[in-house]
Amino acid sequence: PLRRLPRRGHGRRGGARNPQVRSGACLGGWSWFKVATRLRSAGHRVSTPDLAASGVDPRPLREVPTFRDYTKPLLDLLESLPPGEKVVLVGHSLGGVNVALAYELFPKKIAAVVFVAAFMLDHRSPPSYVLEQFVEGRTLDWMDTEFKPQDPEGKLPTSMLFGPLVTRAKFFQLCSPEDLTLGRSLMRVSSMFVDDLRLQPPYTEARYGSVPASPLQP
Repeated sequence: PLRRLPRRGHGRRGGARNPQVRSGACLGGWSWFKVATRLRSAGHRVSTPDLAASGVDPRPLREVPTFRDYTKPLLDLLESLPPGEKVVLVGHSLGGVNVALAYELFPKKIAAVVFVAAFMLDHRSPPSYVLEQFVEGRTLDWMDTEFKPQDPEGKLPTSMLFGPLVTRAKFFQLCSPEDLTLGRSLMRVSSMFVDDLRLQPPYTEARYGSVPASPLQP
């Protein structure tokens, strides 16, 4: 499905539409290395930014108290775009909430958004709603995923880290043993930031709803 993205220099509104891809919790930009390679071979300029406390970003999760702080590297990238240039955002899993925040804040810099098996928000509920429904509905067997408080007072977001069993059974089940080993070695403690997102107002139809969105399921 990503082959439908326009090639470099062929955007129809303003500048080129260059894919910016965002992974889910505990992962970083590294998890897109195969997709990014194919897109670049097809002529696209692709960015796979690490969000705060993800991938090679040096910050620990304790220094990332809010979801907006977590998303800041992507927001900074959009803010730095030259006038008239637009990008295509691609989000997977929790990355769907990151890209939703991005086009709530920067709708004029985004040509389209692609949700690849990702969370999609509505215009009526706090951004936490879809995450809470997912957890309460037990859609996923978390298996050996670890959820832990970061501080006794509960002021910091609850941390999460996928264990080896859930990683092998649910996320890397179609990958080679080598990819599984690599993925496990690069995973970092993350968070879903549910408490912080519960305090945020719904994203608006005028901004969040103004950009073409394509939901894709495997």
